[in-house]
Amino acid sequence: MDWSPAHVPDQSGRIALVTGASGGIGLETSRMLAAHGAHVLLACRSVERGRAAAARIGGSAEVVRLDLASLDSVREAAAWVRGRHERLDLLVNNAGVMFPSYRRTEDGFEAHFGVNHLGHFALTGLLLDLMTAVPDSRVVTVASLAHRAGFGAVDEDAARSSTGRRSPTAYGRSKLANLLFARELQRRLATAGAATASLAAHPGLSPTGLWHGDAPRLLRPVVAAGLRWLAQPANRAALPSLRAATDPHVAGGAPLGPSKLFESRGTPAPARSSRASRDMAAQSRLWELSEGLTGVRYAFPSAPAAPDPSGAVCPVTGARG
Repeated sequence: MDWSPAHVPDQSGRIALVTGASGGIGLETSRMLAAHGAHVLLACRSVERGRAAAARIGGSAEVVRLDLASLDSVREAAAWVRGRHERLDLLVNNAGVMFPSYRRTEDGFEAHFGVNHLGHFALTGLLLDLMTAVPDSRVVTVASLAHRAGFGAVDEDAARSSTGRRSPTAYGRSKLANLLFARELQRRLATAGAATASLAAHPGLSPTGLWHGDAPRLLRPVVAAGLRWLAQPANRAALPSLRAATDPHVAGGAPLGPSKLFESRGTPAPARSSRASRDMAAQSRLWELSEGLTGVRYAFPSAPAAPDPSGAVCPVTGARG
């Protein structure tokens, strides 16, 4: 049976933060979460646009300013959340840039890598302790079909390059980093015995504001044709993220995406990803690089002690049961 928003369980009492929530897929994800009862934190670069989005989605919502191109802004946003909420159930790392007008972020990182990966890596690390004891809490990182174009090493040279502004490879590398991060985060959460799961999703193709960047001239006809024949509207493209965030039957680590036309459109289902995205050594290297570049080190809960196979010990006599 095809999955639809009708399958979303009641989200009443849950708190969700969605980045890039003022438009496109982030707005639609936020709208559907709010429609099912969640209190949604709309993390947006423009507070004015965020407030307009909150008015559109209705329900229970707050706006927090977040510019992922600035680690100072990421820290301020995380402090804002922590000052108002003691827990977080859902974190949807949705925002992103493609062919932006600037070459580097405020902190000197290649724009795609800095915004799409490092900003979200830092935000997740700064908020994760609000989630790890919350039952069925989830971190959803939005990747892309373009991760397959992410050739070359994901290393410090690539992270600080000034030549990626109009590069499909640089964009693809940042989306590959999203998948490497989501998988490594799930491994570390599972090892720690945390209640939180990490999942990835991709929207297929959708004519959102992401495509308004300064794409290379030769790529523009291909983009136009793809959006015309294969794309789906934002409310449909948001469904993989929504399912990853709310479907209790989807396990941590599982990537989701559209199910039809080479995963460009259709109802959300388990998705394929490149061999590079499943490279565990690359996942670990990226994690260490990201901690070094952002200065954010994750604090995981201690793993629960394994049960003693020989039985419980009486605290008085020391005898085993």
